[in-house]
Formats: sequence, C-alpha cells, structure tokens
Amino acid sequence: MHTIFIILGGLVSMALIYGIALWLNASLRRAFLIFVIVWAVAASVNLWIGVAHAGYSVAAELPIFAVVFGVPCLIGWFISWRLS
Repeated sequence: MHTIFIILGGLVSMALIYGIALWLNASLRRAFLIFVIVWAVAASVNLWIGVAHAGYSVAAELPIFAVVFGVPCLIGWFISWRLS
C-alpha cells in the first residue's frame, strides 16, 4: 500500500509541476526534465528510508525504487510527448 501512495505522490507532483509550467506558458518538455530531477531525489529518499529505517536490503529495495521512479516518469513522459 505504501508503494501505491508514493506513486500517487509522484503523479500529484507531476501534475503540480505541469500545471505551473502551463500557467507560465513554459514547455512541458522542460517541465518533464524538472519533474524527473525532483522525482529522482524523492524516490531516492524513499529508497534510503526503506534501507536505513525499515531494515530492507538495497537488493530488496531496488525493484521497488524502479517501479516508484519509473511509473510516474513514464506517465509524465507520455503526457509531455502528447501535449508538446
């Protein structure tokens, strides 16, 4: 359940960044790059918390990191590609 909430947080972050980009008449492709950087940091913090505080190994957390990072980025890329 935690993973789903983190992915939803990524989608909300993407929507906020894209909304600001549209409000400022900026390119969605540039907004996508900003989102990827912000989301990489956030997903990395989630990975670190899973390893340092929850007691999971890095090997156990890496597939979760790939999903948590990849799903919002893939959706964000698709949206920026279709609307740009």
